[in-house]
Amino acid sequence: MKMIFIMNLVILTINIILIIFLNLLSKKTLMDREKSSPFECGFDPKNNARLPFSLQFFLIAMIFLIFDVEITLLLPMILILKYSNLLNYSLLIMFFILILLMGIYHEWNQGALNWTY
Repeated sequence: MKMIFIMNLVILTINIILIIFLNLLSKKTLMDREKSSPFECGFDPKNNARLPFSLQFFLIAMIFLIFDVEITLLLPMILILKYSNLLNYSLLIMFFILILLMGIYHEWNQGALNWTY
């Protein structure tokens, strides 16, 4: 029992020494060039973090997620094709695609696909 405690203490000490050593080596300057440039999403890091979020970006992300989930629903239907009635399968696929087309038409009419207003 005493040996396990000593081993754990040695491992913990080595980890703490490594963390301190790596922190000292990886210190960046306060005037780092990357800190003063905008992030990939376009937000300025020096401004207030509580700025309103772009609703257009949110809508495009939701549309992407909907059509991404749609792909995961369509792929198993290919496997079911050989076990099901061709007429029922065709009607199911057409109904599914019709719902998706109605959804994208609704998004188009609401203006969610427009980047500029």
